[in-house]
Amino acid sequence: MFSDKKEKKTMEPSASQNRINEGTLIKGDITSQGFFRIDGTIEGNVKTPSKVVIGKSGKIVGTLSCKDADIEGTFNGELDISGTLSLKATATIEGDVVVGKLSVEPGASFNASCIMKGSEKKTTASQDKAHPYDRSQRLKQTGKTTSDQSN
Repeated sequence: MFSDKKEKKTMEPSASQNRINEGTLIKGDITSQGFFRIDGTIEGNVKTPSKVVIGKSGKIVGTLSCKDADIEGTFNGELDISGTLSLKATATIEGDVVVGKLSVEPGASFNASCIMKGSEKKTTASQDKAHPYDRSQRLKQTGKTTSDQSN
């Protein structure tokens, strides 16, 4: 009854997970459908519809396009994250970032231009129309000028 041992869950790579260990250098582009854990160095482009974790010793120089990313290491280039980008205290980011949501822990270095998805400037018809309490618009409607008002 109480002696059943519970199974421990560990973060071990499986068939749908990819791991690049410390000391590994990859030059080139990587495309995968699975989760990535990067503790080595990648010089190139990484693209996956899944999550990418860059460990403390991990480094990417190039582009990263994925759903979610947790970064503890170094990134230099272009980040395109459709979901959440989480920067840990040891993270160093340089380049251009396009992200859905951004989480930055104190201590992280974030030297990048950042665009939040869904935050493009939208002009509406009400912004194009003059405000009804705008003095210059009222004067135009009555045919008077500002010099007529001062007399």
